[in-house]
Amino acid sequence: MAQSFDVQPVDASFGAVITGVRIPELDQPTWQALHDTWLKYALLIFPGQFLKKDEQVAFAKRFGALEFEMGAVSNVREDGTLRVEAEGDDVVKILKGNEGWHADSTFKPIAAKGAVFSAEVVPTIGGHTGWADMRAAYDALDDATRTRIAPLRAYHSLHYSQSRIGHRPKAGTEDYRRLGFAGDENVLRPLVKTHPDTGRKSLLIGRHAHDIPGLAPEESEALLQELIDFACRPPRVYHHDWRPGDVVIWDNRCLLHQATPFDMTQPRIMWHTRIAGDPVSEAAVG
Repeated sequence: MAQSFDVQPVDASFGAVITGVRIPELDQPTWQALHDTWLKYALLIFPGQFLKKDEQVAFAKRFGALEFEMGAVSNVREDGTLRVEAEGDDVVKILKGNEGWHADSTFKPIAAKGAVFSAEVVPTIGGHTGWADMRAAYDALDDATRTRIAPLRAYHSLHYSQSRIGHRPKAGTEDYRRLGFAGDENVLRPLVKTHPDTGRKSLLIGRHAHDIPGLAPEESEALLQELIDFACRPPRVYHHDWRPGDVVIWDNRCLLHQATPFDMTQPRIMWHTRIAGDPVSEAAVG
C-alpha cells in the first residue's frame, strides 16, 4: 500500500510541489503513485531533501536507464575558484546558452527522457530554473497553425544553438566532449511529438532547433521563434526559486527548460542526473 504524500500544484498549467515523503525511503507502491503524478504534472518539486549522490542516482534509475549519473552545473571549478563571466570559458558559455529555452539531448540520436536536478549551493540573486509546458502550448495553438506544423521537422544541434551566442568550442578538448559537443549529431525531429506514456501531443522546439526542411532559412527561423514566444509564457511557465536541498524531476518529453542569469561572483552548485530516452520513442527521424 502506497504511503500518502501531499501534492500542491504550482500556479501554472503543470508542475506540483511534493511533501510528506523522503525520496530515499520510497517503497515501490509509493514510487508508482509518484510516477503517475509525474506523468500528470510533468514536473515534481521536492523541497529540503538534501540527497546524497548515490540517493539521487538511485531515484533517477527508478525512472529508467541513465544517460549519465551525475554532472555539476556550476560556476565553481574543482579547486573551488569561481569561473569569471568576462573570461568566457566553455563552461560559462554553456551556462549562458542554457538561458535559452531547450529540451535535453534533442541534438543526439536519442533525446533524454527526463532529469533529476538538485541544489547544493545557490546564489542570493538569480539562478532560478524555468520550465515551459509544451503540451498546453500545443493545445492552445489555433487550428491553422496546428495544420501548418503537423508535417514539419527541424534539425537540432548544440553547435548551432551555441553559435547563436558566439560560442565556438575548441574541438578535442575535455570540455568539448564533456559539454556534449562530441555527441552533437545535428539530427532531424518533428515539430509535434506524441508522448509515449500519455498519448498527449506537444511542441518539440527550443534553442537547438533550426532549418526546417522545405522552408527558406528566414521563414524557418521566424516560425521557430514565433512558436517559442507563444509557448513559453503564462500560464505555461514556472520558474523555481531554489533553496539548498531542493530536488526536482522533470519530463523532458513534454517540457522545455531554461536557466536564468545569476550573480556569477557568487557560487552556484547544482547536480544534474539525466534519464536516457527510450530508443524507439525518443529517436530522431531515420
